[in-house]
Amino acid sequence: MAKKFLNIQSTTPNAAGIVKQDLKFKTGDFLWKVKFNIPLDPSTVNATNMYVANSNNVPLKTSIRYDSVNNQIEIEPGEPYSTTESYYLNITTNVASRSGQRLKEPIQVQFQFY
Repeated sequence: MAKKFLNIQSTTPNAAGIVKQDLKFKTGDFLWKVKFNIPLDPSTVNATNMYVANSNNVPLKTSIRYDSVNNQIEIEPGEPYSTTESYYLNITTNVASRSGQRLKEPIQVQFQFY
């Protein structure tokens, strides 16, 4: 069975303005796909620079993959999300393009499952 996913497209330096907040999904088995408009420096795509945390800001176990062909990052949980918890997808300003340009502002998207 394919995992559910949401594409977040960054078409401006400040993607937070186009990302919906307080998202709710109907499944705890969820794969984030975050698409960037320029190629990333693969060394900046890691669990320190982008992560999912619970409401206590404790990072969850995740698997992070970078698809350089599509400039897309996939963040997959190591375990199902709880329906009684709120989560945050965090992308820090340490994520950089191949030319060294960093995100101007961090991105944070709150979500939960029901």
